[in-house]
Amino acid sequence: MPGSVGLAAVAALAVLVPASDAAAVGSSLPETLAGVYKSQFKNALVDGETYRSEDILEIAPTAPDAAYVRAHLEFYNGHLCAIFGIAHVERNELVFRDSALANRATDGRCVLHVTRRADKITLSDEGGSCQDYCGAGGSLSDDSFPAASRRPIRYLARLKSSWQFKQALAQDAARKGVR
Repeated sequence: MPGSVGLAAVAALAVLVPASDAAAVGSSLPETLAGVYKSQFKNALVDGETYRSEDILEIAPTAPDAAYVRAHLEFYNGHLCAIFGIAHVERNELVFRDSALANRATDGRCVLHVTRRADKITLSDEGGSCQDYCGAGGSLSDDSFPAASRRPIRYLARLKSSWQFKQALAQDAARKGVR
């Protein structure tokens, strides 16, 4: 039947590209990943007391090849990681390179990768270089959020007026001037 191969190809492509990503085909990586991701879970203190925690990842495009990224991660016994900055597209991921904060343990610079892997958005701290953004029991290595947890940032105007967003833009502009 003429055209049946074309229809089969479209049907196969629809299976390969999830509906949530179909609109993102042809979009920039920051636009594709844009949103707020949240993960709630049961946490505990060393004395056995339990409580609810929530990890949050915000990604807001600032350019076709860059995005503001903020992560707030909670860990056992009240430890946490908190980081924000402008990440740039490198290959198929967003990469934040903090040239201002040298890690005391590695004497290197913080390099944080934000990558979409299958159905997860993964944070990866290159060699533990971002440990200074975390408490003793926290880490930015291989933490992930379900891609399906992505929601639009409904408070984008408030986010863009925050001191963190303004500082991240200023630091990124200063780094570009140094390059």
